[in-house]
Amino acid sequence: MMAKILVVDDEADLELLIKQKFRRKIRENVYEFVFAQNGEEALQRIAEHPDLDIILSDINMPVMDGLVLLSKLPDANPIVRAVMVSAYGDMHNIRMAMNGGAFDFVCKPVDFEDLDLTMEKTVNHVTQVRETIKAIKENNILKMYVDENVLNFMTHKEFENNLAANEVLEATVMFVDICGFTAITENVPANTVVNIINSLFDKIVKEILAQKGHVDKFMGDAVMAVFRGNYHLDRAIDAALSIKEQLKSVEEIISGDKIFRPQVSIGINSGEMVSGNIGATSLKRLDYTVIGDAVNLAQRLQSTAKANQIIISEEVYEKAKESFKCEKIGEVTLKNKAKPVVIYEVLE
Repeated sequence: MMAKILVVDDEADLELLIKQKFRRKIRENVYEFVFAQNGEEALQRIAEHPDLDIILSDINMPVMDGLVLLSKLPDANPIVRAVMVSAYGDMHNIRMAMNGGAFDFVCKPVDFEDLDLTMEKTVNHVTQVRETIKAIKENNILKMYVDENVLNFMTHKEFENNLAANEVLEATVMFVDICGFTAITENVPANTVVNIINSLFDKIVKEILAQKGHVDKFMGDAVMAVFRGNYHLDRAIDAALSIKEQLKSVEEIISGDKIFRPQVSIGINSGEMVSGNIGATSLKRLDYTVIGDAVNLAQRLQSTAKANQIIISEEVYEKAKESFKCEKIGEVTLKNKAKPVVIYEVLE
């Protein structure tokens, strides 16, 4: 891969000398050189060539010297590395350059074999930095699609042998459904539908993450979130209240005679549940999720909630009543529950 190098020096004959000394590597596309006569001109070249790898810069130059240029590099291009090339080879100037962020220092008159080795070393360093940044970006993208627990799990050697591993934990589950959204999907174009729901999901997810919750999955026009750790129930309810508040600022969506007012119905339940990789190993499709009666009840509670309601069970109410204002609704019959369940609405 070709390295792009900016040479900054006010000596008129240096450009010709560089091209002569590195003619073979220029011809073989190992090096590409860009030239500037002072620091100010160098900043222009940096803006014009964002793919620069290294800078070879003199110290003593008119308009803007090399040390000032060095101080501006973090803002101009944080990846590029500077090698100072100067006749001022005393320790004071070397220390000033190194403390200013220079990667290396070469004294004039230049030993071009030594300069070549220094350039190779610097280019290799920049390449490693670029690869590290690329890996971080790819990892962040992966985190958008894969649960953090799975990512941590994958770093261990026993990953292949422990896909079925699970644990029992105390946590809070929240189901958030966007009310009446199905009706609007029948009256607006597909692209509009996707843009609307993604925009609403962004607002919902933001509040979940603010309370250190984990988005377990999206199910049509609903979101399932899990809260673990200290005060997981309080954080889940705080997130639910914030979601309601955020959606109040969303404008109505009008399509023909249909008016869609973004509102949510929320069910929250807390208790013991099983956490693990659930799915079909043969298809290599596994979701790191939670299952159990506590999870099922949260979903059933959401199904009883009306628009703009946050519904909890009586058991959860007893845990939350000192921190939140709630109102008793009464008994309801829920699927797969032998006895009626007393439910409450969280108000504030």
